[in-house]
Amino acid sequence: MGALLLLYLTFTVFYAVQLITAPQPLAQVIGWALLALPLLGAVFAVAEFVFGFRTERLGRRLEADGGLPADELPTRVSGRVERAAADEVFARYAAEAEANPGSWAHWFRLSLAYDGARDRRRARWAMREAIRLARADGIL
Repeated sequence: MGALLLLYLTFTVFYAVQLITAPQPLAQVIGWALLALPLLGAVFAVAEFVFGFRTERLGRRLEADGGLPADELPTRVSGRVERAAADEVFARYAAEAEANPGSWAHWFRLSLAYDGARDRRRARWAMREAIRLARADGIL
């Protein structure tokens, strides 16, 4: 996906420069808009890549420390996690994160529990908190 985005941005910037250098004012306006929107998209893409790299780095660190939770949740035939089991595990990790609010490892595990419970928005929020705490501790 990243390579396709880079290819798309390359062609878009090329055509934007052609439109900006055109003599018609409307073409120039379209060229500037064509240049601004992909660059804004590139900023968001870079932010997502950085988030992914930091998440991966913390995951490897937690695994090396032996703190990565085992995959203990039962799954359906489709591969989806059983909701009741995910909720049970989530309650445990939420309590641990609440008891240790300054521990990036607990927030990381809470993020995994949110993900297992299919709550992606809160999983990302908890992972951002884990990254923030890890950066404050000098780990990242």
